[in-house]
Amino acid sequence: MKVWISIVFSLIFCSPVAANSPTLLILGDSLSAAFGMEQQQGWGALLQKRLLQQNYDYKVINASISGETTSGGLSRLPTLLHRYQPKVVIIALGANDGLRGLSLKQMRANLINMSQQSKHQGAAVLLVGMRLPPNYGTTYTQTFHDSFKQIAAAQHLALVPFLLNGITRDKNMFQQDGLHPTAKAQVKILNTVWPSLKQML
Repeated sequence: MKVWISIVFSLIFCSPVAANSPTLLILGDSLSAAFGMEQQQGWGALLQKRLLQQNYDYKVINASISGETTSGGLSRLPTLLHRYQPKVVIIALGANDGLRGLSLKQMRANLINMSQQSKHQGAAVLLVGMRLPPNYGTTYTQTFHDSFKQIAAAQHLALVPFLLNGITRDKNMFQQDGLHPTAKAQVKILNTVWPSLKQML
């Protein structure tokens, strides 16, 4: 996704959350950073609302940044873990690695490192996978997609195989750039993440 000069780094409170509530950290890129819309429209903000509606006493920290790669996420994670002491970490990175044709070996190493750091800190980890357009070649795109499943199996992580499941063929779900989902797609994204996440709470 395109690098955006505005950094999304928000503590989302959609209704009162206790100060000592456990933290759920989202570490993602523009797909999780409410790119092109108001922050309260993004799936991270919608997640906070759903947690409260269903009596899950978590506060959501959305530390997603547009343009973020797995290397960038890895560099920021120690500070985030130290500051927020999350009980759950959602890692939704890798799309920019793939779109930029970066090393998939390095991407996998970064994702593994992030998951291990999070678990060492006592957090449960949900890994969120992505897919690439077919024009990147069959071998690269398949290896990219398979990486998330392989990492989740090897590291014993909960997995959402594809963040944009069910919306990729509907042009109305995407902004004019054809890459970033619209505001009305955000609840569908949340519904994709929710079943796996709910089992962890």
